[in-house]
Amino acid sequence: MPRSIARRKTKKSVARRFKVTATGKILRRKPGLRHLASSKSSKRKRKLGKVAQVHKTMLPRIKECLPFA
Repeated sequence: MPRSIARRKTKKSVARRFKVTATGKILRRKPGLRHLASSKSSKRKRKLGKVAQVHKTMLPRIKECLPFA
């Protein structure tokens, strides 16, 4: 029988944390909104609720974990 071609699996934890846009940008959530929110200002909490882009130095590591993205 012929050997099967090795396939890379998607890291499911990474797939849940990041979203890939149609243009190839990778989006992430901002940390710091889970708990201890009462001591943070409304402005700060509002900004933490938005999504942000992943920094360019982290892109190769995340794309390695998402081979089909």
